Amino acid sequence: MKKPGLYRKKPITIQALQFDIENVSDMLNFIGEFPHKYVHDEGIIIIHTLEGEHNVRHGDYVIKGIYDEFYPVKPDIFVDSYERIELDTFA
Repeated sequence: MKKPGLYRKKPITIQALQFDIENVSDMLNFIGEFPHKYVHDEGIIIIHTLEGEHNVRHGDYVIKGIYDEFYPVKPDIFVDSYERIELDTFA
């Protein structure tokens, strides 16, 4: 019988932008407008991810993954999972 092993997630460098109502155009420039869209009345951006559509709300981060896919992350999870690096060390 095989026993489970211990694994550590590989460190990767990602790009991310935190969404707020003031930076809608910056966010749309980051993710590209189509097929994503801003719903002004609700103050959300709907993004298309590998798992389907997701709503990005004020304070959420949008991450560009290693395969150039985008997905939202709640602020508390983002802060617990990522640390900012200096631009001169960004590869």
